[in-house]
Amino acid sequence: MSLNDDVWLETARVTISDVTSGNVVNFCAITETIDIDQGEKQFDVINNLCGGRIVKHTPETETTITMEMYPLEAGTSAISTATGAWDLLYGGLMSDTANPISLSPATNDRVKHRVAILWTDSIASDDAGAQILSPTNKALRFVAAGGYFVSVKPSFTDGILKFTVQYKVPPYDSSASANILIESVDGTDTATLTVLNTYTSTIKW
Repeated sequence: MSLNDDVWLETARVTISDVTSGNVVNFCAITETIDIDQGEKQFDVINNLCGGRIVKHTPETETTITMEMYPLEAGTSAISTATGAWDLLYGGLMSDTANPISLSPATNDRVKHRVAILWTDSIASDDAGAQILSPTNKALRFVAAGGYFVSVKPSFTDGILKFTVQYKVPPYDSSASANILIESVDGTDTATLTVLNTYTSTIKW
């Protein structure tokens, strides 16, 4: 369980979907930390000649998700549990499924991905997009779609191979539709956190 009285702790589910291939892979088994740098709705202040202040709103900034991972392979070769991370940056999720996995840093491809992060006291599945029933279970889910993995940085300085992976998403698409979904169920009624739909070019969740 990841819920203890008043806080979520210890465990979370991470599921990544590729819009081009439709592949969906669970990443919680190789992920240690998740940091969500939520986009800000800032403003500037203009001073007028009467000594007053005029607020000028600035556009909401992009959201960045940073994850520390411990993959053993170059990429993921089979749907289910992730084994690699470089394919998120080069060619898209599971872009090569035959051993030896071969990925080229020379590609100019930019593949959109969806990242779903779920905290729940349900143990039914490792899929962050799964349905959660209330009042049986509690859950909090953060979903970002229409973004890109912008960096995959390996480090072996501490004698263990760790990857720092960054995903960046704008708050809205070109039609001003939201790219971020945040939802929860508190376990007190019969509400359901519905399963996420297959991620496509026209369906985000």
